[in-house]
Amino acid sequence: MANLEMNNQEKFQLVISADGVTSTDKRFTMDNLSLGDNYKPLGVIFRNANGEEIKRKLNKGEKRVSCQTLPRIACQIFEKELASLSVEEKEAFPICRYAPNRELICGIYSGVDEFRRHRKTIEYVVYKYDAGRQFVFYCWNLFSTVIFAQECLKRFGRPGEQFVLTYREKNEKEMNEKKESVPEAEPVQNTSGYNNPYSSMLLESKNLIFRGAPGTGKSYLAKEIAADIVSDGYYDDCKSLTDEQRQQVEFVQFHPSYDYSDFVEGLRPCINDDGSMGFELQDGIFKQFVNRARKNYENSLKSKEIIEKEVSVQDAMMDFFSEIEFGKDTFKTVSGNEFTITSVDERYINLSIPGNAMVNTLSLNVSEIQQMLEADTKFSKVKDITAFFGKKFATQQYSYNFALYNEILKKKGKRKKGIHQEELKKYVFIIDEINRGEISKIFGELFFAIDPGYRGRDGEVATQYSNLHANPTEKFYIPENVYIIGTMNDIDRSVDSFDFAMRRRFRFVEIKADERLEMLESLEDEALKNEAIQRMTALNQAIISVEDLNRNYQIGASYFLKLKTLSFDELWTDYLEPLLQEYVRGMYDEEERMIQFAEAYGYSKQNRGEADEIS
Repeated sequence: MANLEMNNQEKFQLVISADGVTSTDKRFTMDNLSLGDNYKPLGVIFRNANGEEIKRKLNKGEKRVSCQTLPRIACQIFEKELASLSVEEKEAFPICRYAPNRELICGIYSGVDEFRRHRKTIEYVVYKYDAGRQFVFYCWNLFSTVIFAQECLKRFGRPGEQFVLTYREKNEKEMNEKKESVPEAEPVQNTSGYNNPYSSMLLESKNLIFRGAPGTGKSYLAKEIAADIVSDGYYDDCKSLTDEQRQQVEFVQFHPSYDYSDFVEGLRPCINDDGSMGFELQDGIFKQFVNRARKNYENSLKSKEIIEKEVSVQDAMMDFFSEIEFGKDTFKTVSGNEFTITSVDERYINLSIPGNAMVNTLSLNVSEIQQMLEADTKFSKVKDITAFFGKKFATQQYSYNFALYNEILKKKGKRKKGIHQEELKKYVFIIDEINRGEISKIFGELFFAIDPGYRGRDGEVATQYSNLHANPTEKFYIPENVYIIGTMNDIDRSVDSFDFAMRRRFRFVEIKADERLEMLESLEDEALKNEAIQRMTALNQAIISVEDLNRNYQIGASYFLKLKTLSFDELWTDYLEPLLQEYVRGMYDEEERMIQFAEAYGYSKQNRGEADEIS
């Protein structure tokens, strides 16, 4: 197989018409459709002669991403025409030819058994229609049914009609994964470049909360959306993101002990240079995340000239600190005070001043020295620094700022050319079980800042510890490129206490128990998946038949993923039964309800006893 040179998250489009097949990927050729092994579909549409786009209608439990996207939508569009073919015409219908010198694979069959009589392989697609009838034919990699789709257009289509397949190269992890035996399809749900239908919803609303029954895959869905957005529709799994893209996604789970100091900022114990214990102000996980997004947002607005100046200053500071020996090289202020630099981090330059009996250590703000070096102002005395920062009186730090400013200035070279402006990126913050924390205690004054209508500097607030900041006058705000996803189970008792002020700032979307059945494809057993769906559906019907229960108490598909290691009976006794007992606890007919649930699920103590006796 030909080696592919990996591009940096580039998307390709394959356009199939009755007249030909073209791709934006120059490496594509109809003479080597085996190359489809190296690609992953992002979506497919059918475009009619009027330009109208039609997407795949998903069946219950149908997976959203696979190589069966193209053949399924082709069957969907031309279902009547294919069904009207005679048996002989169906068996002679061309499906795939990987290369000119390879076999032409033909045949549309009425069932899996009939297909396997002609081809002893598991490489096939099943399309169900008309109350139980089926089309079954060969399908394997992304390009294996291109000829089938084109033949449908040649025989049944109108001039100008097309199938448009969007795809990308697989990454190294995907190339090494075991191929699925019977993959399913995914339609593109919108035209914005994203593959998840909820991605556009989040981008429009800024703040989104997924609510619903337990086990519906809300947390997993939130991560899928985050991956979809930060990769611009390239990935749907956070594990596939690059290291840089992972910095654009953060995940946290709320709990009753979570508070403002964990989320925004707070005092944390630390060890001082002299070995004593003290406290220092540290940013919480949300503020750290917002600062990353804010830096990107502000940098994206800067001109090329300003970026060149900043990079020149950063290089000069890095050169200076890399060449000195911490704690040994000495420097002097204009008044003759000697000092050494003991350490440097992103925020502070820590000094030792042995000749000062009153204060022998000092911390300077890195940002202040950066601002001085980036400014067009020339500083010739400490008084100039005082005026630059708008202060009436000089501080002790300014004398040391001035000394380091002059030292670093010697390293500052010419502006670097050829530097590009920073691209604006999207940042997604996920709060799992958002209702389990005490919202007002965690967010504090950020209630105002997270409001979608007050993003940016319009929503600036002073945080609770702003008086301890390096610049006490600096305000905190959440930029436009930050998006927040929360998840919550509607049956949790903490839902009732969820802050109404917070409710107004989020868009609530219900995820029903039967909406994420595609996750059961990971069971990799069609019969097991179908039985899981049947049992789950029957159990959920029994749940909502109870007067005091509703669909918020139904069971989601993620519980049935445990069937990878458990039997249906073990899933019932160890997971579902204890949960359902909590639902009906205190009801006058509690025991009868549990019997009703067990029967609907397909479990009985008698069956379990027989199984134990046999084993």
